[in-house]
Amino acid sequence: MLTDTEDGVDRADCSLVIPAYNEEKRIRSLLEDISGFPGDLIFVCDGTDATPAVIGAFADDHPSLRIRCLTFPARLGKGGGVVAGMKAASTPFVGYMDADGSTSLAEMGRLFDRLATVDGAIGSRWVPGSVLTVRQGFRRRAESRLFNLLVRLLFGLDYRDTQCGAKAFRKEALDTVLSSIRSIGFEFDVELLWRLRRSGYRVEEVPITWENRDESKVGASDAKEMLLGMVRLRFG
Repeated sequence: MLTDTEDGVDRADCSLVIPAYNEEKRIRSLLEDISGFPGDLIFVCDGTDATPAVIGAFADDHPSLRIRCLTFPARLGKGGGVVAGMKAASTPFVGYMDADGSTSLAEMGRLFDRLATVDGAIGSRWVPGSVLTVRQGFRRRAESRLFNLLVRLLFGLDYRDTQCGAKAFRKEALDTVLSSIRSIGFEFDVELLWRLRRSGYRVEEVPITWENRDESKVGASDAKEMLLGMVRLRFG
């Protein structure tokens, strides 16, 4: 049931997409943390380890949960994985979060509830009201601010944090832009927000409680590809 009130949305009408590339070491912990979610849990596995087997075993042990595990033989990229999960979703509301557990299920619930009045809600670590229980190092924070400046200059987006891995959208808005998405890497978030803005959808930035996890998969080569990808997207 679509609930368009300030009280929020029905969690059973929500899908949560989780890209899980080679996450066998920590996916069980995440599964335990989000096992109370009554909507669809869509995992996208495009790695080479036993992540799908761990998810499958957990699903067998918890038949009441709505767990789906999509597997792919080749790497999709962060953006490609999220798009695959979003296209597979069939609920009115769709969100995605990182597999590292830096965002809690309760925080994702807050983002979903914002969809009662807006088309999208993105978690932000850089707006008043955000709580960073474990901060990133100085270098990562500096890189984040530089990246955000480039996003503003290239795309005119006024969000302070496009890269936080916690976002939720109305499915009808996503269906309008997903076929146009070209980015498959970490710059995907920027393209998604840019295309939604150009299509006239309202996406709200929401302060979030967030905990940095050391095992980030964003390396120097990924950062370079993000920058090149944004330039190609904007001028290509």
